[in-house]
Amino acid sequence: MRFGIALAAPSVHRHQKTSETVVCLRGRLVWEYYDEMRRCTETIELSPNGPVAALNVPIGQWHTVHALESGTVILEVKDGTYEPLEEGDIMK
Repeated sequence: MRFGIALAAPSVHRHQKTSETVVCLRGRLVWEYYDEMRRCTETIELSPNGPVAALNVPIGQWHTVHALESGTVILEVKDGTYEPLEEGDIMK
């Protein structure tokens, strides 16, 4: 389990060995899914009291997150051990 603050300028990336569940604990953020052609295919806004407070990112799904408010906090839970991203897991 990881507990962290959503970043303002993260990379589009994927996790090839684990899925992850993300819960917005404070603030607001936008979660974006991408396809292999670098096109944004879905945008989901998360907030603790909004219609969507949590989501699950499937294994291998390209994604990124953008904080919409300063101090936005997320809880991230993976279904396996944490492994740092490798070069092929970051979209260029």
